[in-house]
Amino acid sequence: MNAVIIDDEEAAIRVLTNLLTEFSPEIKIVATARNVPDGVLAINRNKPDVVFLDIEMPDYSGFELLEFFPQVDFEIIFITAYSQYALRAFEVSAIDYLLKPLQINKLEAALEKLRLKLEHNSMTDRLNTLKENLKEQIIRKIALPISDGLLFVKVDDITHLDAEGAYTKVFTINNAPLLVSKNLKFFEDILKPHSQFFRPHRSHLININFLVKYSRHEDLLILENNFKITIAKNKKEEFESLIEKMN
Repeated sequence: MNAVIIDDEEAAIRVLTNLLTEFSPEIKIVATARNVPDGVLAINRNKPDVVFLDIEMPDYSGFELLEFFPQVDFEIIFITAYSQYALRAFEVSAIDYLLKPLQINKLEAALEKLRLKLEHNSMTDRLNTLKENLKEQIIRKIALPISDGLLFVKVDDITHLDAEGAYTKVFTINNAPLLVSKNLKFFEDILKPHSQFFRPHRSHLININFLVKYSRHEDLLILENNFKITIAKNKKEEFESLIEKMN
C-alpha cells in the first residue's frame, strides 16, 4: 500500500514514519507534506492508497484538503492532537481518527480497518468487472495482479505482450509495462475471442490495431509505440491472410 503523510509538524511525520516502518512494512511512504497545498500535489503525483492527515495546519485544515478533489479515491486516517473533530472525521468516511501521541495498538487497529476496506474494494471491482464481462459475453477488461492488489486493464488498451519465461510482460497505452506471473499461453487463451490479437512469434502476442508497419523483408512488425516485434517465418502466411481479411 502506498501512503502520503500530511502534517505541519516534522517530528510527527518522523514518529509516524518510524512506526509504520517497524509495525507495518507493507505500507510504503511515497511522499510527505507539511501543508495542504503541498499535500494535494503529493496526492496527485503519487496516487496513494491512504493519506495520513493532520487536521489543524496553517492556511488550510485537513478537512479542506478534500475540497481540492472532485472525487476522493484514497482512504484517510486522521492523526491529530484534537479530539473535537472526531465526529466530522467519520462524516467524511475516514478509516479512523487517531489522537497524538500515537498509541501503537490504536494505529495497528486502524491499519487493520484499512486492509479490510481495500480488500473489500478490490473484490467489489472484480465482481463489477465480471458482471460487465458476462453481460457483454466477451471480456472487456482483465485483472492483472500487482504488488498491492489488482490492476484492471481494458483489453483494447493492450498493445502487446511479451513472454518472460513463466511470466508475461504486458504493455498498454497508459501504463508502464507490468510483469505478470502468468505465461503467454494463458493470455492467448483468454484473448482468443478478440480477433485483433495475433501471435506472430512464440514470445509475442500483439494487438494489430496498434500496428504501424509490416516489413516483409526484415520479418518485422512495428507498433505505434515504436516497439519492434519479430514475426516467425512460419507465421507470415497466416499474418498476411489475416491482414487481407481486414482490408
